[in-house]
Amino acid sequence: MATLTQADVIVIGAGLSGLLAARKLSASGCRVVVLEKGSEVGGRLATGRIDEAVFDHGAQYFTVLDPAFDSLVQDWQERGIVRLWATGFTLPDGSLKRDGQERFCGVSGMSVIARHLAGKLDVRLNAAVTHVAAESHEWKVTVENAERFAGRALLLTPPVPQSLQLLATGNPPLPKAIRKELEQIEYVPCLALLVSLSGASLVPDPGGLWFPGEPIRWIADNHRKGISPGSNGALTIHAGTDYSRQNWDTPARRVKEELLAEAAPWLGTTPVQTHLYRWRYSQPISVYPERCLMMKSPAPLVFAGDAFGGPRVEGAVLSGLAAASALKELLS
Repeated sequence: MATLTQADVIVIGAGLSGLLAARKLSASGCRVVVLEKGSEVGGRLATGRIDEAVFDHGAQYFTVLDPAFDSLVQDWQERGIVRLWATGFTLPDGSLKRDGQERFCGVSGMSVIARHLAGKLDVRLNAAVTHVAAESHEWKVTVENAERFAGRALLLTPPVPQSLQLLATGNPPLPKAIRKELEQIEYVPCLALLVSLSGASLVPDPGGLWFPGEPIRWIADNHRKGISPGSNGALTIHAGTDYSRQNWDTPARRVKEELLAEAAPWLGTTPVQTHLYRWRYSQPISVYPERCLMMKSPAPLVFAGDAFGGPRVEGAVLSGLAAASALKELLS
């Protein structure tokens, strides 16, 4: 019989919200275990590799508005984890659009932020959750390999549709009104094409191109960005929302051909290898009004993520911090 691991808080999802909440709770003395179905931490803070070429293929950068997030970013800068990338990018007509908004990135890719946050946390990778239930005022969670966990509280940080699916495996204590509200949260998909080139691209410094939106909305040269020094050209191409929706089930070969044809003016040289990622829950387009959703009965449950209070990297960060504060209050 599988062993039962006991914790104060079980966090599902090792993206920004889950890791920040776990870090804050652990610092306050809570026993926290983080369950992540993937083989790496970070979620959409994703950095991949094709041979010597390195690519940020999820979140490309982040901005800072909130003082709490600003304090974190200053610490990350001092530790050499993030750096300022740019205050604007080039448009398709060749003009440089600077709006003065500082945009930061991980020094070796966006995933370095998540790896830093994971630090000394108890993170279980390749731990896909198969069953969640509230029993006797605590949460029981089972993962694919039949390992079991019990916690006084549960924090759900995956995209909301996935969190609702997890709760449906057991006896979710969700009132109909709350479930209905959560079911109304929508996300847009994004097809992300990674392209390693035989030579330098024509993407100008600082390494990013903004497009109107269809069929391409963004191209980044990760070599010019500074995270892929071992390659001459390493492009991340993000398709627009409409194109991604219409071609979600289109064979990868056709999507690659179409996006490469659209990006041809900026390639500058021959594509060597390509890889297509499909981000089903790329970004929420409708969000829950609060930074997290908290329930006390029959056992403490909190929802968090970039669909709570505001999207993007900063939204995920602030939601994770809010979730940790809510759980500390509940557990005390």
